[in-house]
Amino acid sequence: MDLKLRGLKALITGGSKGIGYRCAAALVAEGAQVSICARTVADVDAVTAELGVYGAVVDVSNKDALESWVADSAVAMSGIDIVIGNVSALAVSDDEAAWEAGFNTDMMHCVRLVNAAMPWLEASDAASITLVSSVSGREIDFTGPAYGAFKAALVHYAQGLAYKLAPQGIRANTVSPGNTYFKGGIWESIETGNPELFATALAMNPMGRMATPDEIARGVIFVASPASSFTSGTNLVIDGALTKGVQL
Repeated sequence: MDLKLRGLKALITGGSKGIGYRCAAALVAEGAQVSICARTVADVDAVTAELGVYGAVVDVSNKDALESWVADSAVAMSGIDIVIGNVSALAVSDDEAAWEAGFNTDMMHCVRLVNAAMPWLEASDAASITLVSSVSGREIDFTGPAYGAFKAALVHYAQGLAYKLAPQGIRANTVSPGNTYFKGGIWESIETGNPELFATALAMNPMGRMATPDEIARGVIFVASPASSFTSGTNLVIDGALTKGVQL
């Protein structure tokens, strides 16, 4: 299938590892131009060198830094067609600090990303917004209340964007991954630091394993692409049947 991504310009937050990195690699393979941001200089340098993408070191909870990256990316790529909000604070504790981190990073980084990119999205013939949520936003699990609440809020926010922006031809969707394992990721850390929790979480997966970043990225890229041109306001759950709630 031709995803019709060749020549399009995409932004990805958290594009140096895991799902974000695999999204960047997939977009490049499809002929798109890509700009990523991440917090670590070495990681950004490695990905920009490997994939030939534009990149910058950005703390997405910093409004000015995030907006500057969006503007600089638009100049570097001569536009923006696709926005993928992928960063999470992974604040799973049950305290006020988790609520603050989740609001500033998970929620407001997506709001600011969309707002900053909007002038270029409005000028695009293939504009789409895809925000990475989580199955933790769909049902109660062992993560902290703030994490799930903000992941659910992202789904609601994207649904509102989809309705509001449909007359302009701008699509908005979310993708909700289940447990996703990759080197340097949260589940590798839990596997070594809290093996009991890791075993419990792994046992909850009906397929007997966690997802790979590639498996999630393929879904993200599809809904973001022009090949999915009539998909808007959708929350795509990719969890290997982990969650049990019926999505109506």
